[in-house]
Amino acid sequence: MGTGARCASSQCDPTTTTTVEASDHTVEYHRAVDPSELVLQSATRQVAALSRREVSARDLLQAQIERLRAVDAVVRGIVHLDEAGARRAAAEADGRSARGGPLGPLHGLAVTVKDWIDVAGMPCSGGASAHVARVPVRDATAVARLRAAGAIVLGKTNPAERSEAFGPTFNPHDLTRTPTGSSSGEAALVAAAGSALGLGSDSGGSLRQPAHACGVCTIRPSSGRVPLTGHFPSISPLLDPRSAIGPLARGVDDLLLALRVIQGPDGDDPSALPMPLGDPASVDLAGLTIAWWTQQPDCTPTPDTERTVRRSVGWLEAAGATLVEDRPDGLEAVYPLTRTYWSLPESDEAERWAPSAVSALDADAVQRFRFEWDAFRRRLTRFVGAYDAVLTPAAERPAVRHGDDAGSIAPTLTFSLGGQPAVVVPCGRSGDGLPIGVQVAARVGDDHVALAVARALERVGGGWWLPQGVPGAQRSLPSSLPSSVMSGR
Repeated sequence: MGTGARCASSQCDPTTTTTVEASDHTVEYHRAVDPSELVLQSATRQVAALSRREVSARDLLQAQIERLRAVDAVVRGIVHLDEAGARRAAAEADGRSARGGPLGPLHGLAVTVKDWIDVAGMPCSGGASAHVARVPVRDATAVARLRAAGAIVLGKTNPAERSEAFGPTFNPHDLTRTPTGSSSGEAALVAAAGSALGLGSDSGGSLRQPAHACGVCTIRPSSGRVPLTGHFPSISPLLDPRSAIGPLARGVDDLLLALRVIQGPDGDDPSALPMPLGDPASVDLAGLTIAWWTQQPDCTPTPDTERTVRRSVGWLEAAGATLVEDRPDGLEAVYPLTRTYWSLPESDEAERWAPSAVSALDADAVQRFRFEWDAFRRRLTRFVGAYDAVLTPAAERPAVRHGDDAGSIAPTLTFSLGGQPAVVVPCGRSGDGLPIGVQVAARVGDDHVALAVARALERVGGGWWLPQGVPGAQRSLPSSLPSSVMSGR
C-alpha cells in the first residue's frame, strides 16, 4: 500500500488534499477540517469526518499522537503507547476507505484502554509491579469489538491515580489534584483531548469517580450488558457481580456510540446477556418521573455539589419531567457491604485459584454477607422500578489534592451493589473551577433512559470543557455554558 500524500502533518493547511492509494483504488481527502482542531471535538464528530473523507485516518492519527504527547507530558496518563501499531491500523483504515468497502461505526478513531483490560501484544499489568511483564495474546472482548468496528487502539492508560507500577496521574483541571481512581489515566487523557474515547472498568465507581473529577462523561452499563472477558485481574459473575466495563468520552452521544459496539454476549462470560439497547432519542423527557436525593448515609455533599444537583433538578423540571425527592430505605448498608466485599481475596489468574490474600471471614460470614447484599439489591431494585430514573450526586466533593481524603463515594457504590446502569455527566463547577458531575441511574436494562436524561442535562449544563492546565485551553470554554454554571452558583 502506497501513499501520495501531499499533507503529511497535522500542521498543514486544512484545505489541502491528501491522496491515498490502495491497490488500483485512489481516494482524495479534501481536508475540510484541520486534524489538530478535530481532535478537540467529540468522537462522534471525528468518526463522521473520517467516514465523509473530510480527513484521512493517518492525518487524524498524527494529530492525535501529537496532542497525546503534549498533554501526557502534563497529566502522565499513558503507560504504553503503540505508535507503530496505530500507524499500521490507520493505513489499513485508509485502504478500506479507498477500496470503497463498508466502514465500521468507529472507522479510524484512535482510542485508549485502561491497563486493567487486555489488548493483544500490549502489556497489561493492572498497575501492579509484579505483573509488568504480562503481555496478553488475546484482546478482551470489548477491545476486540472496538477494533472490529474500525477503532485504532493507540495505547494503555494508568489504572489508578497513583499506581504501584506507574506512579501518579494528574488532573488536567488542576495538576495539584487527583483524577481519582481507578480509570484515572483514561479520564485525564479524555478530558485533555489526548484520547477521543477511552475504555475502562467500574467496580464501585472507577469509571464514574474519575469522570466526575475530570469533567467527562461515562456510563457504568447494566450488569450483564458488556462481557467482562479479558479484564485483569479476572472478573466473574459469581466472585464479583459489581464490576462492569464501559466507555469514557467527552459527550453522552459518544458513550452511546461505543456502548452499541461493545455490548452483547460473547459465549465466554456467563454473566453477559442478550440485553437490547434502546434508543435514547425515543425517550420523552416530559413523560418521565425521576427520583432524586443529595444526601445519604455516609455522604454529605459539599454546598457546590448540592447546588449542582438541585440545579439539575430544576433543568429537568423545566423540560417537563416530574421530579420527586425520595431515596430508598437501607442505604446505611452501602459502606458496610462494600467494605466486606473489599476484604475478600481475588484470584490473580482466570483459570486457577491464585488468591491475592487470605480471607479473614469464615464460610458462614461470607454467606451472610451475600444474603445481606441480595436483600439490599431487592430493596434498591424495587425502589428504582417505581421511577423512570434516579438523579444523585456523583461524589461527595470535587477532585481533591494528591494525598487528601477524596471523600465518600456512596452514591456510586449504591448502584454498583444494585447492578443498575448509571451515567455521570458534568453539570457544574465548584467555586474554584473544578468540574462537578451528577449521576443518572435507571432500571437494569434501561441504559438508554439514563443516557437520555444525561444528554438533556449535558445540553443545558454545558457538558465538557477543555481543562485550563493543558494546551489549547484558552479557546476551549464553550459560549453555551450558563452563567450559573460558570460561577458555581
